[in-house]
Amino acid sequence: MAKGGKKKKAEVVFLVCEETNDYNYALRRKPGGEKLRLKKFCPRCRRHTWHVEKKK
Repeated sequence: MAKGGKKKKAEVVFLVCEETNDYNYALRRKPGGEKLRLKKFCPRCRRHTWHVEKKK
């Protein structure tokens, strides 16, 4: 084991619908990297829309 090495803990991020701004999904991921932008199902729109990552 490396001395004094800190592990990056997973953080909780939310996926927000771009059209309705509803928080529909919660994910755990490592910090850093680009923001997620996925096409997921939105229950309010009742169709697949773009969702972007947002921290609460």
